[in-house]
Amino acid sequence: MVDFDDIDNPYNINGPNFCPEMYVQKLLKGSSLKQVMDKEADIVRDTQSLHSDMQTLVYENYNKFISATDTVKKMKRDFRVMEDEMEQLAANMEEITKSSQQISSTLQDTRQQFTKLLGVHSLLKRLQFLFKLPAKLSARIKEEQYAQAVQDYLHAQRVLERYGNMASFQGIQKDCEIILGDLKQRLRDQFKNKEASAKDLAKAVDLLLQLSEPADQLCAEFLAHAETRLEEQLGLLENFQEQDLLEFVDMGSKGFLSDLCLVVASYNDMFINRLAPEMHSSDDFETLATGQLSKFVMERMEKYFALVSSRVEKQQDVGETLILVRALDRFHRRLQAINTLFQHTDFTLTGTNIALKAGRRQCKIHLQALKGHFWEALTRVRQTLAATKVAGQDKDGPSLQELLTSLVLATRVKVKNVLQDLLVFLQPDLMFAMKPMFREAFCVDGVREGLVVGFMHHLTATARGFCAPGHHSVPPALLLLLSKMCLDFESTCVRELLSHTDDCFDAGVGSSSVVTAPNELCTNMRAAAQDLLNHYVRMQGLIVSQMLRKSVETRDWLHTIEPRTVRAVMKRVVEDVAAMDAQVGLLYEEGQRAERSSDSSRRTHSMSVSRQFRPNWSSYASSQLDQSAIATNIHKLFSERIEIFSSVGFSKVSILTGIIKIGLKTFIECVRLRTFSRFGLQQIQVDTHYLQLYLWRFVADENLVLFLLDEVLSSTVHRCLDPVLMEPSVMDIICERG
Repeated sequence: MVDFDDIDNPYNINGPNFCPEMYVQKLLKGSSLKQVMDKEADIVRDTQSLHSDMQTLVYENYNKFISATDTVKKMKRDFRVMEDEMEQLAANMEEITKSSQQISSTLQDTRQQFTKLLGVHSLLKRLQFLFKLPAKLSARIKEEQYAQAVQDYLHAQRVLERYGNMASFQGIQKDCEIILGDLKQRLRDQFKNKEASAKDLAKAVDLLLQLSEPADQLCAEFLAHAETRLEEQLGLLENFQEQDLLEFVDMGSKGFLSDLCLVVASYNDMFINRLAPEMHSSDDFETLATGQLSKFVMERMEKYFALVSSRVEKQQDVGETLILVRALDRFHRRLQAINTLFQHTDFTLTGTNIALKAGRRQCKIHLQALKGHFWEALTRVRQTLAATKVAGQDKDGPSLQELLTSLVLATRVKVKNVLQDLLVFLQPDLMFAMKPMFREAFCVDGVREGLVVGFMHHLTATARGFCAPGHHSVPPALLLLLSKMCLDFESTCVRELLSHTDDCFDAGVGSSSVVTAPNELCTNMRAAAQDLLNHYVRMQGLIVSQMLRKSVETRDWLHTIEPRTVRAVMKRVVEDVAAMDAQVGLLYEEGQRAERSSDSSRRTHSMSVSRQFRPNWSSYASSQLDQSAIATNIHKLFSERIEIFSSVGFSKVSILTGIIKIGLKTFIECVRLRTFSRFGLQQIQVDTHYLQLYLWRFVADENLVLFLLDEVLSSTVHRCLDPVLMEPSVMDIICERG
């Protein structure tokens, strides 16, 4: 088949390179007879169709050609007509020009006379206006058409100035000056009118300036009359000090600030923006006008800020933080308007400073509330301790651990509640809260350092205050509880509260202010806990000491009978120490003890002491007594020194050891001041043995108790007139029976 698609193919009938002979040859060779005949029929049909289309195209183009020919002929006729008309128009214009020239030359003299008549007529009208001017001005003023009166005068002013030396015009000028004086006074009275709007004032000033009144004088008069209205607004605010704070701020904003903004805007429009460019020495006038306005605004704003500060200070209370913050934000936002109009001073800085002072005062108020809450909680604990005897789990009242938990938890919750209350100062929609000068000073100086750290210092100072000499009636259990409370704060609460504060108020690392490190507070807490615990030990040791002192000082040791039982005071000492042990055990852990000896070893030690003093010391010669005393003193020199009033550790055994040391040391000193008989010595022997049997379990090192009790017995022997000790077996029977 023939390829009819390629346009360059010589076999393509529609192509430019078509070759009939090659096409026919290829068709005959490659097609059957039927295909050749069909192709012939197709070509015939295409040829006939093309012939028909060509005829149609020729007919259409012929019709268009005939139409175009008719149009061209018609245009030629129209152009000939237009050309004739234009020639006729030119001839008419030439005739009109000649006629106009003739008329102008004829009326030349008449026109000059007519111009003179018009000038005379205009002059007569002006003179007539001048003669009627005083009456017209009076009528305008009477009808309060001040602007029209000024325009009439200014219209005639040039003529009056030009012909003012003529007698006929001098009277008119004087009448006008009198009338204008009344007009100026009326315009100045607009300043005093409280109901006059800014538009009225601006119009009055504009008219006065058109009448050549001094601009600087008008500035001063305008501000003087504005001062009267603003001082009245400030007086209302001063009398409104006892009302609601939000209403006070709204009243100041809608009253004083709105009027001040109106005054500043009017002043700028009337004097600075309009007059300064027009006046000859605009720079000097602008400086003068701006200086007067600046002084006026600053004096009024200082009074306003003083009133707001005073009212805000009166409003501040623990439960009024949200209202206070809303009022401060509303106050700060209204300052933007005066800042926009008066750009010489940023009043929002003063507003932010007022908000900052209010925030700091609120922190101080909350600090006082925290102090009061802590003191009330401490008072309740003290009353509870005074009402119930806390020893172990007392069924009649809460234990020390419950009181401690309640006190610590209540304090922590209260501090967090206070911080939550102060967070309203940092709400994102508050304008003053976004100021860096407010945020850092409030968060770091006010909240973290002033409130939280200040309360921590107050807590330690209050706790340490119970160690002062004036607090003699403090329950010892309260000292124990406060010492444990300080330890709990040192271990967890201090860091927890500071971390919570830093997270909520962004007051931690990165602040330019100096912040108190948690370690410093923890060190103070631990030192306070140590002081309280030492004071507790001294107080409890004093109780034991007083019992032992009275038991020694109130007995006649020279005439005592042979001991048959342990004295009741020794039993009371053991009972009190056991109660203290239970009391301390509620708050403190057991602690580490030295390795204990067996019961037999303790008895052997006691018996060895008894055997040491068993001989009849009264039968010794004086030299032998001296040698025995020297041997005892040498033994003390090589013994470890015992610190009676040293600091105790934060454990039960350390605390009880300190108490027992103080009591036994007092026992030793009292014995050294008395003189004993044989039975008195034996009674002391029984008492010390009884104490040795029961006190060892409360101390960290039982050898300490044994040493002190041996010291008591040794001192008694030295103070005895007939130092004969009781048999150990008898002493054991008495103690076991007691």
